[in-house]
Amino acid sequence: MSTEAEAKRLLRRRLRAWRRRLTRQQQVAAARRLARHRQVLKRLRHVAAYLPSDGEIDPQPLLRALPARLYLPCLTPTGLLFRRHGRRLIRHHLGLWQPPRGLPRRLWTLDAICLPLVAFDHHGRRLGRGGGHYDRALADLARRPRRPLLIGLAHAGQYVDALPQEPWDQGLDHLFSDLQRWSFRRHEGWRC
Repeated sequence: MSTEAEAKRLLRRRLRAWRRRLTRQQQVAAARRLARHRQVLKRLRHVAAYLPSDGEIDPQPLLRALPARLYLPCLTPTGLLFRRHGRRLIRHHLGLWQPPRGLPRRLWTLDAICLPLVAFDHHGRRLGRGGGHYDRALADLARRPRRPLLIGLAHAGQYVDALPQEPWDQGLDHLFSDLQRWSFRRHEGWRC
Protein backbone atom coordinates (compact mmCIF):
# COMPACT_ATOMS: atom_id res chain seq x y z
CA MET A 1 0.00 0.00 0.00
CA SER A 2 1.36 3.44 -0.91
CA THR A 3 2.07 6.01 1.76
CA GLU A 4 -0.73 8.23 0.42
CA ALA A 5 -3.25 5.37 0.44
CA GLU A 6 -2.23 4.50 3.99
CA ALA A 7 -2.63 8.14 5.05
CA LYS A 8 -6.15 8.20 3.57
CA ARG A 9 -7.05 4.95 5.29
CA LEU A 10 -5.89 6.28 8.66
CA LEU A 11 -7.70 9.60 8.15
CA ARG A 12 -10.91 7.75 7.25
CA ARG A 13 -10.63 5.57 10.32
CA ARG A 14 -9.97 8.54 12.64
CA LEU A 15 -12.76 10.77 11.32
CA ARG A 16 -15.33 8.00 11.05
CA ALA A 17 -14.61 7.06 14.68
CA TRP A 18 -14.96 10.75 15.65
CA ARG A 19 -18.37 10.98 13.93
CA ARG A 20 -19.60 7.79 15.59
CA ARG A 21 -18.68 9.19 19.03
CA LEU A 22 -21.08 12.12 18.59
CA THR A 23 -24.08 11.66 20.86
CA ARG A 24 -27.62 11.53 19.52
CA GLN A 25 -28.19 15.04 20.94
CA GLN A 26 -25.08 16.36 19.21
CA GLN A 27 -26.19 14.81 15.90
CA VAL A 28 -29.69 16.30 16.17
CA ALA A 29 -28.28 19.74 17.03
CA ALA A 30 -25.82 19.56 14.10
CA ALA A 31 -28.62 18.62 11.68
CA ARG A 32 -30.74 21.55 12.90
CA ARG A 33 -27.82 23.95 12.40
CA LEU A 34 -27.22 22.48 8.94
CA ALA A 35 -30.87 23.23 8.11
CA ARG A 36 -30.13 26.97 8.37
CA HIS A 37 -28.74 26.73 4.83
CA ARG A 38 -32.11 25.69 3.36
CA GLN A 39 -32.85 29.19 1.99
CA VAL A 40 -29.87 28.81 -0.33
CA LEU A 41 -31.47 25.74 -1.91
CA LYS A 42 -35.06 26.91 -2.22
CA ARG A 43 -34.95 27.37 -6.03
CA LEU A 44 -33.80 23.82 -6.74
CA ARG A 45 -36.33 21.37 -8.19
CA HIS A 46 -34.52 18.00 -8.25
CA VAL A 47 -32.07 17.22 -5.45
CA ALA A 48 -30.24 13.99 -4.68
CA ALA A 49 -29.22 13.37 -1.10
CA TYR A 50 -28.55 10.46 1.22
CA LEU A 51 -29.89 9.00 4.43
CA PRO A 52 -27.20 9.21 7.13
CA SER A 53 -25.24 6.28 8.46
CA ASP A 54 -21.94 5.82 10.24
CA GLY A 55 -22.24 9.21 11.98
CA GLU A 56 -22.81 11.25 8.80
CA ILE A 57 -24.59 14.56 9.30
CA ASP A 58 -28.32 14.15 8.68
CA PRO A 59 -29.52 16.16 5.64
CA GLN A 60 -33.23 15.53 6.26
CA PRO A 61 -33.94 18.74 8.27
CA LEU A 62 -32.14 20.73 5.55
CA LEU A 63 -34.22 19.21 2.76
CA ARG A 64 -37.56 18.67 4.54
CA ALA A 65 -39.19 22.02 3.76
CA LEU A 66 -37.82 22.42 0.24
CA PRO A 67 -40.18 22.19 -2.74
CA ALA A 68 -37.62 20.01 -4.53
CA ARG A 69 -38.18 16.39 -5.43
CA LEU A 70 -35.76 14.24 -3.48
CA TYR A 71 -33.74 11.35 -4.92
CA LEU A 72 -31.71 8.80 -2.98
CA PRO A 73 -28.61 6.85 -4.02
CA CYS A 74 -29.06 3.21 -5.01
CA LEU A 75 -26.20 0.78 -5.37
CA THR A 76 -26.78 -1.54 -8.31
CA PRO A 77 -24.58 -4.05 -10.15
CA THR A 78 -23.98 -1.35 -12.78
CA GLY A 79 -23.04 1.35 -10.25
CA LEU A 80 -24.55 4.19 -8.26
CA LEU A 81 -27.78 5.76 -9.50
CA PHE A 82 -30.50 7.90 -7.93
CA ARG A 83 -34.20 7.06 -7.62
CA ARG A 84 -37.11 9.14 -6.35
CA HIS A 85 -37.51 8.90 -2.58
CA GLY A 86 -40.71 7.06 -1.73
CA ARG A 87 -42.39 5.73 1.36
CA ARG A 88 -40.79 2.31 1.13
CA LEU A 89 -37.05 1.73 1.45
CA ILE A 90 -34.98 -1.43 1.45
CA ARG A 91 -31.58 -1.99 3.03
CA HIS A 92 -28.72 -2.76 0.65
CA HIS A 93 -26.23 -5.36 1.89
CA LEU A 94 -23.70 -2.53 2.44
CA GLY A 95 -26.15 -0.84 4.83
CA LEU A 96 -27.53 1.86 2.51
CA TRP A 97 -31.29 2.48 2.71
CA GLN A 98 -32.59 2.96 -0.83
CA PRO A 99 -35.80 3.00 -2.87
CA PRO A 100 -36.54 -0.55 -4.05
CA ARG A 101 -37.58 0.36 -7.56
CA GLY A 102 -38.39 3.17 -9.92
CA LEU A 103 -36.78 4.74 -12.90
CA PRO A 104 -33.41 6.28 -12.11
CA ARG A 105 -32.90 9.99 -12.59
CA ARG A 106 -30.05 10.86 -14.93
CA LEU A 107 -27.38 12.63 -12.91
CA TRP A 108 -27.04 15.56 -15.28
CA THR A 109 -30.79 16.30 -14.97
CA LEU A 110 -30.50 16.86 -11.23
CA ASP A 111 -30.10 20.40 -9.93
CA ALA A 112 -27.86 19.35 -7.04
CA ILE A 113 -26.33 16.30 -5.43
CA CYS A 114 -25.75 16.53 -1.68
CA LEU A 115 -22.81 14.25 -1.02
CA PRO A 116 -21.80 12.58 2.21
CA LEU A 117 -18.11 12.64 3.02
CA VAL A 118 -15.55 11.67 5.60
CA ALA A 119 -13.31 14.75 5.21
CA PHE A 120 -13.08 17.98 3.21
CA ASP A 121 -10.52 20.73 2.73
CA HIS A 122 -10.51 24.44 1.79
CA HIS A 123 -10.03 23.59 -1.92
CA GLY A 124 -13.37 21.78 -2.12
CA ARG A 125 -11.85 18.32 -2.18
CA ARG A 126 -13.72 15.51 -0.42
CA LEU A 127 -12.66 12.19 0.97
CA GLY A 128 -15.38 9.57 0.78
CA ARG A 129 -15.62 6.19 2.45
CA GLY A 130 -13.23 4.67 -0.07
CA GLY A 131 -15.58 2.58 -2.20
CA GLY A 132 -15.45 4.99 -5.15
CA HIS A 133 -19.20 4.76 -5.81
CA TYR A 134 -19.74 8.53 -6.06
CA ASP A 135 -16.48 9.12 -7.94
CA ARG A 136 -17.42 6.60 -10.64
CA ALA A 137 -20.96 7.97 -10.94
CA LEU A 138 -19.79 11.59 -11.17
CA ALA A 139 -16.93 10.90 -13.61
CA ASP A 140 -19.39 10.77 -16.50
CA LEU A 141 -20.65 14.33 -15.88
CA ALA A 142 -17.84 15.98 -17.86
CA ARG A 143 -19.33 14.55 -21.07
CA ARG A 144 -22.89 15.67 -20.34
CA PRO A 145 -24.82 18.79 -21.40
CA ARG A 146 -25.06 20.09 -17.85
CA ARG A 147 -23.70 19.33 -14.44
CA PRO A 148 -25.56 19.45 -11.13
CA LEU A 149 -24.18 21.36 -8.19
CA LEU A 150 -22.05 19.15 -6.00
CA ILE A 151 -22.72 20.10 -2.39
CA GLY A 152 -20.83 18.34 0.37
CA LEU A 153 -22.59 18.02 3.72
CA ALA A 154 -20.49 17.52 6.83
CA HIS A 155 -19.86 18.25 10.47
CA ALA A 156 -17.42 21.16 10.75
CA GLY A 157 -15.09 18.81 12.64
CA GLN A 158 -14.50 16.87 9.42
CA TYR A 159 -12.41 19.72 8.00
CA VAL A 160 -8.74 18.95 7.33
CA ASP A 161 -6.03 21.31 6.08
CA ALA A 162 -5.40 19.50 2.79
CA LEU A 163 -6.46 16.35 0.97
CA PRO A 164 -4.63 14.78 -1.95
CA GLN A 165 -6.22 15.29 -5.37
CA GLU A 166 -6.64 12.18 -7.50
CA PRO A 167 -7.26 12.50 -11.27
CA TRP A 168 -10.77 11.04 -10.93
CA ASP A 169 -11.87 13.25 -8.01
CA GLN A 170 -14.79 15.59 -8.61
CA GLY A 171 -14.42 18.80 -6.61
CA LEU A 172 -17.29 20.25 -4.63
CA ASP A 173 -19.02 23.45 -5.67
CA HIS A 174 -20.13 24.12 -2.10
CA LEU A 175 -19.81 22.64 1.36
CA PHE A 176 -22.48 23.11 4.01
CA SER A 177 -21.55 22.26 7.57
CA ASP A 178 -23.31 22.69 10.86
CA LEU A 179 -21.23 25.83 11.46
CA GLN A 180 -20.67 27.52 8.10
CA ARG A 181 -20.87 27.39 4.32
CA TRP A 182 -18.02 27.38 1.81
CA SER A 183 -18.19 28.13 -1.92
CA PHE A 184 -15.34 26.76 -3.98
CA ARG A 185 -16.18 27.63 -7.57
CA ARG A 186 -18.85 29.22 -9.66
CA HIS A 187 -21.50 27.08 -11.22
CA GLU A 188 -23.53 28.07 -14.26
CA GLY A 189 -26.53 30.11 -13.24
CA TRP A 190 -26.46 29.47 -9.50
CA ARG A 191 -24.29 30.50 -6.60
CA CYS A 192 -24.58 30.24 -2.84
